[in-house]
Amino acid sequence: MSSESESIKGALSASDDNKARAKTEADMEALSRSPGIRLAKLMGVHLLTALLVLSLFAAAVSWSVVSGLGIASALSVATGALAGITLSTLVHEWFHYAGARYAAASFTVPKKLGLFLYDWHFEKNDQHQFLVMSVAGSVGGFLSLLFLWHAVPADNWGGAALRAGVIASIVFAALVEWPVVRQVRQGADPMMELANIPGRLRRCFIIASAVGILATVYFGA
Repeated sequence: MSSESESIKGALSASDDNKARAKTEADMEALSRSPGIRLAKLMGVHLLTALLVLSLFAAAVSWSVVSGLGIASALSVATGALAGITLSTLVHEWFHYAGARYAAASFTVPKKLGLFLYDWHFEKNDQHQFLVMSVAGSVGGFLSLLFLWHAVPADNWGGAALRAGVIASIVFAALVEWPVVRQVRQGADPMMELANIPGRLRRCFIIASAVGILATVYFGA
């Protein structure tokens, strides 16, 4: 009888342990799905990306300055442009997010890690909220230029390319987004205006690239 009672107690204890384990796993899964955790993961990815491009840029510039090799200078230009474009774009996107929060807009943080920080709810947000979110991104781009302008001198081709990369990124974003902002301010539907963007991306890219190349030559000369 005693043996049977102990078996029953053991089975109940094991069942309680399984229930507790299942509850813990469910709580952890729910936590991982929370917007705050997803946003923290996105922030971590973006910070690591920024550190990576800055490290590549610093290494290439150091090699170029020490060695004086043409290939080192070319690499410093490539990594400088990459760093400028990447950093400006990341700041731009985080200011879009800040603008959305400031406007009390409705959105969800995406489950997949990537560049964009939210999925906009067009049916729940008005034109004013869309405009605040949009303009905030441009403000972030100009602030990134101001910061990097003073933080990284253009006393070599790599530094010149970094500045030019930031400028090219700002120009590209302006060419893509400002026509949308203008039309929405005049009463157009944001979703309809955004649908027109793919048709002009190639032209925007070509113009921004040309501006970046000219800026690199200007600052590096």
